[in-house]
Amino acid sequence: MNTLAIIENYYKKGSDLYDILIQHSADVMNKAVSMAEAHPELDVDIQFVKEAAMLHDIGIFLTNAPSIKCFGTAPYVCHGYLGHDLLLKLGYPKHALVCERHTGVGISLDEILKTDMPLPHRDMRPVSIEEQLICFADCFFSKTQIGEERSPEKVKHSLSKFGKDSVRQFEKWCALFL
Repeated sequence: MNTLAIIENYYKKGSDLYDILIQHSADVMNKAVSMAEAHPELDVDIQFVKEAAMLHDIGIFLTNAPSIKCFGTAPYVCHGYLGHDLLLKLGYPKHALVCERHTGVGISLDEILKTDMPLPHRDMRPVSIEEQLICFADCFFSKTQIGEERSPEKVKHSLSKFGKDSVRQFEKWCALFL
């Protein structure tokens, strides 16, 4: 799979948005691969992690997030399922699931319904070890502070606005992957 060729179907190479997406995705990929290599007992499919981490945010161009040069129409929270739909159409169902399930620590169906999020009514929490690893690695990097890795403490603080369950899930992943 040529992830850059897939990305370049939707993003203009050299544009600010392309550069933000590539740098962020590479940071997430490198962290996820590093953790996978440090834990051979987890039997992570490292090639899949490399591919899926590079593609996990492919749907951001369809959202309205001007601070990261996204001028689409959908709310930013929709980027996961929108990326899922793009990759599904291209014939990559496992990669598509990573897109859909990586936001925050994942979004439960209950949370979608309770908060009336503009998302399809289905559970969007990571399931496979690879999905969990990419979701966890993504927590350490923002697209507004490119190249800066946040500490676990800063990540927990950031996740605390989504509730105790999000922080607990992050702490479980810290114990598993760090």
